[in-house]
Amino acid sequence: MIQAIGLTSNPRQELPPAVDDVSFEARTGRVTALLGAEAAGKTTALRLMLELQQGRGITYFRGRPLHRIAQPTREVGVLLGDVPGHPARSVRGHLRMLCAAAGVPVQRADDVLEAVGLVSLRDQRLGTLSRGMDRRLGLGCALVADPHTLVLDGPAEGLSAREGAWLHGILRAHAGQGGTVLFTTADPKEAARTADRVVTLEAGRLVADQEVADFARTRLRPRVAVRSPHAVRLGALLAKEARAGQRSIEVVKEDGNRLSVYGSNCADVGETAYRHSILVHQLADEVGDAGPPERPETAEPAARGERAEPRPPEAQATTSTEGLGEAATDRATARDAEEQADSTAEGQVEAARSLLVPLAPLEADDTIPFEGDAVRVTGAPPARPAPRDAVSSLPPPITVRPSRSPLRPLRYELRRLLGVGTGYLALAAVLATSALICVFLARAGHTPQPRLLAAWPQELPLPPAALGAGLLGALAFGDEFRHPALAADRGTVPRRLGLLAAKLLVAAATALLLGSLAVASDAALLHLVYGNELTRVPADWLSLSASWGALVTGCAWAGVLAAGVFRSTTAGLAAVLAVPIIVVPVVQKAVEGPSVRSAAGLPGRLRDLALVQWPFGAERYLAAGVRMIAQPVGGALMLSLTALLCAYLLMAMRTRVR
Repeated sequence: MIQAIGLTSNPRQELPPAVDDVSFEARTGRVTALLGAEAAGKTTALRLMLELQQGRGITYFRGRPLHRIAQPTREVGVLLGDVPGHPARSVRGHLRMLCAAAGVPVQRADDVLEAVGLVSLRDQRLGTLSRGMDRRLGLGCALVADPHTLVLDGPAEGLSAREGAWLHGILRAHAGQGGTVLFTTADPKEAARTADRVVTLEAGRLVADQEVADFARTRLRPRVAVRSPHAVRLGALLAKEARAGQRSIEVVKEDGNRLSVYGSNCADVGETAYRHSILVHQLADEVGDAGPPERPETAEPAARGERAEPRPPEAQATTSTEGLGEAATDRATARDAEEQADSTAEGQVEAARSLLVPLAPLEADDTIPFEGDAVRVTGAPPARPAPRDAVSSLPPPITVRPSRSPLRPLRYELRRLLGVGTGYLALAAVLATSALICVFLARAGHTPQPRLLAAWPQELPLPPAALGAGLLGALAFGDEFRHPALAADRGTVPRRLGLLAAKLLVAAATALLLGSLAVASDAALLHLVYGNELTRVPADWLSLSASWGALVTGCAWAGVLAAGVFRSTTAGLAAVLAVPIIVVPVVQKAVEGPSVRSAAGLPGRLRDLALVQWPFGAERYLAAGVRMIAQPVGGALMLSLTALLCAYLLMAMRTRVR
């Protein structure tokens, strides 16, 4: 069950809040529609419920607010907008990545593909999906963790009638298995056809909360749609004949040459047009919404921010939607009989009603029925808001919290990296560039063997392998912010230490693999072209290998941290290039000049520092690491990594403090 209490968005400068004191509930085992026109506040209400937007109010999902649920994805499945996954990722790869984030077995992705009918498209790229297939995938993403509640924003928007019927069939099946479904729509006919209960918003306020049978009877009206080049003349004649015959009809001029006639039928309208020789292009019975727009005098209370009085039943059409109303009434009657038979469920319903008490005092003659056959409207103007000092009468503020880290961060990061071809293309480009550079350097001569194998001429700030490692590291966070599949509803990625550690570990492994392949391919090509002279193993190969591994790993980590801080792949790569171009000269100026002290005898002093002897001569490796850091590039890289790590931790802690 969903219980939304006092949802109110923050005021927008001089405009009223988009959502103002909205309270409703969505029952378990039922489909609830949140109905409203464009800019009625439907999406804002969902974002307030999901704690994605600041405001006031509280929403309980089976008795707990969202921030109190340990694993929200297993409780609430969300679909807001299109699927924001990487366009080059396959459908199955995207779902498997989300399975790793939700901590469910990877086989769940295949089950979801079968449930939403995408088995034949499992290898298709996200960027090539049609609108209908994208909606299916979005529903599959919401169902990955097998949640109890589904919250969907316009799931059938832009779909064909067949696709919409299929989607609502899936929602009905989920509710039939004991789940809760809440979706938004702007089409009253869709709400009456697919929902069990309809909650109507208008200008950010709750105007009705009805069972679908009552909604079909009171909010839907039959009408005759007429299209004619002489629409104005025909409308005047219809009104004149209705007055002469003392019949009550309403003629509304629509856009273009279209009329909507309420209270009549196609036969009467057609006979009137025939008698007066009026050409008619369209004449059809339709079921519309609550009727034509309100006249200026009736719309003034809404303009002042008050709730307009509902139309009296006498003012509406005399004919009702018999087919839709009778079917909805039978369905609602059957469900009411089942609910009355279960005394325990009835007691829980009564307890839930007691939670939905208005937050501001009402007038004596105001009633807000939370259940029953009557329309849920307020008959009198809304009560005056409570004073500022009465803090207890206000709903609690809504705090936007960062999303949680993936439950399997290492598995998630591996699937994110291997699921698209960007990494493979970068690897191929780096190896080809490094091979060409090393061949030209060997041909020119005067290049030391270590720089030759690394394809690092003096003119380049970094070798191609280090730049490639930095690019892959920057993509680790850059793609997350560009295609936020991990936190699609928040448009960002959580800055969690678990996710950071997984990205650093995967980036280091990728960088070491890239560096090793680059050196191996360069050595093989040099051996093929120039023989064994340039491919002999140097005596200090161990220290050179450690330095090379530290360089590519440091560049990869710099790209990861910079992209996480600045939320951009370009910024991450720029930070990698800034190390040799900006930071190294600064470090060189800081350490240049004559030195009156030396670090001679450092290994012995390190050995004396420990109470026990270093195993396997570890002091030598530690001293080699210190000498590596003492180099300009090593010192600059270490300084940059330290600064970026501190900035990342500061931003993560600042978000938690907020």
